Amino acid sequence: MLSGVTRFSKVSIFSDLNQLREIGLSPDYANVCGITEKELLENFKPDIEDTAKRSGKTFEEMLDRLKRDFNGYHFTKNSESVYNPFSLLNTFANHDIQYYWFASGAPAFLFHELGRTKFDLSQFDGGISIGETAINDYQPGGMNPVPLLYQSGYLTIAGFDADTQRYKLDFPNEEVRYGFFSNLLPVIMRTEFDMTNFHVANFSVSLRNGDTETFFTQLTAFFALIPYDLNPAKDEKYFQTIFYVMLVLLGHYIEVEVRSARGRADAVVKTKSTIYVFEFKLDKNGAAEDALKQIDEKGYLIPYTADGRKLVKAGVVFDTDKRTIGEWKLS
Repeated sequence: MLSGVTRFSKVSIFSDLNQLREIGLSPDYANVCGITEKELLENFKPDIEDTAKRSGKTFEEMLDRLKRDFNGYHFTKNSESVYNPFSLLNTFANHDIQYYWFASGAPAFLFHELGRTKFDLSQFDGGISIGETAINDYQPGGMNPVPLLYQSGYLTIAGFDADTQRYKLDFPNEEVRYGFFSNLLPVIMRTEFDMTNFHVANFSVSLRNGDTETFFTQLTAFFALIPYDLNPAKDEKYFQTIFYVMLVLLGHYIEVEVRSARGRADAVVKTKSTIYVFEFKLDKNGAAEDALKQIDEKGYLIPYTADGRKLVKAGVVFDTDKRTIGEWKLS
């Protein structure tokens, strides 16, 4: 059996390997490279109990955490979900949950491919649709990185439409989702920086505490990291993408360009007590007050009025010359 992070191509009818059988989408082998829920509970119950005790959690809480972080892989249309065995076994060996798969290394080539193709990251919200024949058909130099993301384990099968013969692909779990965006952010910003030293986690603390003044001060400094000589497409999408990736890393629930009755909000961020609805503008397209007015006119708050949490409108204007936030207002 030959295995790798990408599908092995048979490139010639005269190749010595032209009689290989591709089993990547075969239901008979769907669970061969992972640990099922049944196998986990039958063979690792003492390990779950021990890790839970050391972490101050109940057995059920630890099981939910393991499922969120390491479960979710599907390798055929209707296969049983499996856990990442590497991360799961390292968790039990170290009695501590960490993102072990990404600690083993991340392919720089993949993230530079994403940067080169300028892939719309908002497509990840709700999953990505791809044809059955294209799922394993990555072409080097092409403009569609989705097959490569699937072949390298960043996306997995989340559904299949028999009528259209199209797969729905999505991140399998939180470990992959977090690792993907943390490696992608420096590529998007075209710079190298240390997430820990920059204390990006403080963004989360500021929003949770409702300290929006500190949050926007930190956000302005964050965008100022973009190199001065960088010449990206100066549009709202570029800045919105960076903002989206940053908030994913902070562990917030965020939706990009959420559909409402009369338009699409640029970003919705939910904390335990507050829902923030963001509208972004470039300085050449309007002021922060115009962004707030658009939120009202398009009814972006309407879907959340029955939620019970405090609703905050945020109009944010990006200064294209300074490459950072120029103005912001809340209402």
